[in-house]
Amino acid sequence: MMKNNKVYDLEERTYLFARDCRLFVKSLRSTLSNIEDGKQLIRASGSIGANYIEANEKLGGRDFLMRLKIARKEAKEAYYWLRLLKDINSNCCEEVEILMSEVAELKRILSAIINKTSPSKETL
Repeated sequence: MMKNNKVYDLEERTYLFARDCRLFVKSLRSTLSNIEDGKQLIRASGSIGANYIEANEKLGGRDFLMRLKIARKEAKEAYYWLRLLKDINSNCCEEVEILMSEVAELKRILSAIINKTSPSKETL
């Protein structure tokens, strides 16, 4: 799992986050809540990178922003599922904290890109 070695290629970084979420879910006890919440985490974590890649293959400025906003929304959702899994599985706090920190940072990065590339309201 990725610790403090930050990757600056955002496509690679989102891939590593999705991979680490899958490894984390795989390590959890097989309870109904872990299975269902884990499925949701897997979907959201993978969607961050998939939407970022689609944003880079943009069809136009509006498409680019829409895909980035979806990626940011999925990052928020992944944080939610990690928080639930953390509260239910007290034995994996350090691992979850690392993942929660990474997804929060991904959300901030995506927000910064959105803010820098969004057209100003004065020009609309």
